[in-house]
Amino acid sequence: MSRRYSLRMFLLLAVFFSTKILALAQADPIERLWYNEEKTAKIQIYKATDGRFYGKVVWLKEPNRDGKPKTDINNPDEARRNDPEMGLPVLKKFKKDGENGYEDGTVYDPLNGKTYSCKMTLKGDELHVRGYIGFSLIGRTATWTKAN
Repeated sequence: MSRRYSLRMFLLLAVFFSTKILALAQADPIERLWYNEEKTAKIQIYKATDGRFYGKVVWLKEPNRDGKPKTDINNPDEARRNDPEMGLPVLKKFKKDGENGYEDGTVYDPLNGKTYSCKMTLKGDELHVRGYIGFSLIGRTATWTKAN
């Protein structure tokens, strides 16, 4: 009887700890694919080993320009203008702020080559990405939607 009890306790503890591990491993709600506001790109948001959130372009509606893969032609660093837009990091170093907020990051706009301070807010199936210079009151919010 003590052997049967020990086996049950072991199984119970194994189930308990595996449930805890799975709960810790669950992805954050923003860790997924998002369409930008114009639906011309999909951005994959992921949590890096530094515990912060990043996003990179993984799909473009029009991946080519003049028959060749698009590059980051508006980058202010001339050496980076031949970097492909596919895989381009556009969100960097966001930390979670409360239940649905993300702050202290930057967003890069490949259309003009500028990087802005940024905060994001998750609202249901929408991610509100607010880029700004200086104060968040002076900026623009783009609404991204979940992509499948």
